[in-house]
Amino acid sequence: MKTKNTHSVKKFMLGASLLMLVLSGCSSIPAKSPNNLIGKQESGKASYYAMKYQFRTTASGDRYNHFADTAAHRTLPFGTKVRVTNIANNKSVVVKINDRGPFIDGRIIDLSRSAFGEIADLDVGIIEVTTEVIR
Repeated sequence: MKTKNTHSVKKFMLGASLLMLVLSGCSSIPAKSPNNLIGKQESGKASYYAMKYQFRTTASGDRYNHFADTAAHRTLPFGTKVRVTNIANNKSVVVKINDRGPFIDGRIIDLSRSAFGEIADLDVGIIEVTTEVIR
């Protein structure tokens, strides 16, 4: 015999499942940034993700991979390609935005470990950069 409580739980689970299905269909990652963002530049500090974030899910749904050239930005659309240039040595790397952050004042972008390593010594930890949206 099924109780009233069992039916309520099943209805709740069905409703929650439908809501998750609908919400997952609302998320999209653009192939490129809107044209009005191309050329947008910022200057500030960049840091990189700690090793503890390896394989964790990013805000875009991707798994963080410290070997991929990816980054976190507070507002740029997921999938945006950004050239990040180290002001001290003029080295650049192109990264894809797939996460949100950084959430520390003064920082404008968090780079993957390998992307940071392409333009600076990992031991430095934080560098002054310029960023430019390229697509």
